[in-house]
Amino acid sequence: MIKKNAAAMWILIAMLVGIAIGYMIFTSFPDRKVVTEIAGYISLVSDVFLRLIKMVIGPLVFSTLVVGIAHMGDAASVGRVFAKSLAWFVTASLISLLLGLFMSNLLRPGDNLGLPLPDIGASPNLATSKFTLKDFIGHMVPRSFAESMANNEILQIVVFSMFFGVALAALGEKGKILVAAIDQLSHVMLKITGYVMKLAPLAVLAAMAATVAVNGLSILLKFAVFMGDFYLSLFLLWALLTAAGLLFLGPRVFRLLALIKEAFMLSFATASSEAAYPKILDALDRFGVKRKISSFVMPMGYSFNLDGSMMYCTFASLFIAQAYNIHLSLGTQITMLLVLMLTSKGMAGVPRASLVVIAATLHQFGIPEAGLLLILGVDTFLDMGRSATNAVGNSIASAVVAKWERELMSESEAAANAARIDAELEATLAHPADVMGTGP
Repeated sequence: MIKKNAAAMWILIAMLVGIAIGYMIFTSFPDRKVVTEIAGYISLVSDVFLRLIKMVIGPLVFSTLVVGIAHMGDAASVGRVFAKSLAWFVTASLISLLLGLFMSNLLRPGDNLGLPLPDIGASPNLATSKFTLKDFIGHMVPRSFAESMANNEILQIVVFSMFFGVALAALGEKGKILVAAIDQLSHVMLKITGYVMKLAPLAVLAAMAATVAVNGLSILLKFAVFMGDFYLSLFLLWALLTAAGLLFLGPRVFRLLALIKEAFMLSFATASSEAAYPKILDALDRFGVKRKISSFVMPMGYSFNLDGSMMYCTFASLFIAQAYNIHLSLGTQITMLLVLMLTSKGMAGVPRASLVVIAATLHQFGIPEAGLLLILGVDTFLDMGRSATNAVGNSIASAVVAKWERELMSESEAAANAARIDAELEATLAHPADVMGTGP
């Protein structure tokens, strides 16, 4: 526990140091081109870290999901877990969208903005054609598994892995050797992840320094009301997610939140949900969620359960409408919510996906897409909160589905499992040569 707290503390310290370094660079170099170039070199560290994480995500999702499905035993079990997961995701998405709609109407952050509005004819240069329902359904099914792995298309990897895992389970005894081999692959990928995670504090420092160096802190003051309202809404969403966890998990939900704090801070600082994926799997193992559930629910959640991003879609869309003094009736707003419910699915893996979804929605409802230029400058700071919220939502979803499936260990069993994980980690650190295969 002390080591887990120390890791989270190092990430927090790295965030603060990164902000300080970024602000020093911002104030020391008046030439914005020079600052951008410096920030580009600094962000190499965080870029490399995120690339390393993306390097393991595909094989990790495939191996853990296939083994999990194979251990479920039959297609009926897979279908049951899929249905329960999807029911949670749809409900959570709807609540997130409704909360964004409600808070934007209540707080009205776009009224009396006091900033010059971008010209209506200006373009944010975002592709909006990707997010039609037809394209999404077609995009779900991979043309090639190799292509899906190369592009880190998590949803496509999930679809292939589900077929592969069910077929492997159907082979019975014949498939056990391959199941064992893929299980070993998952352990190898987790071991690689452990090495990569040692760079996390450095990556966090670089990400924060580069962001503040380019934007400074003054941009936060200009958008203080909008950002404050959004983070207040996120705080309420966290409270709702915790309340839902409390309803189904009881007081144990607070133990889960304590376990994912490192993943929460990592996803916040890097503005990437993917960066936290391996850490969340580890936290769920320690909480007592059996891997055959977490390895199934988590990858699905990365496409269907982006609670923070969902709330942002309605909140930002109405903010832009308010900024341009465009009145939207309640019926229109509900229609917008339903459109977002469909178009936002599968947004994971698309750069600045929330902005692309919002741009497509604005276009459909006659709101100037140029309004996105208002929030582009602070989107990175907002993305931090969205990514961290996505991590919380997927963690609670996995634990709840495990409870529904009676695949959640008791507290004593979970404590013993966590102790075993720590013992294995200690052995790895104490005898690294044996782990690398070069020991006596």
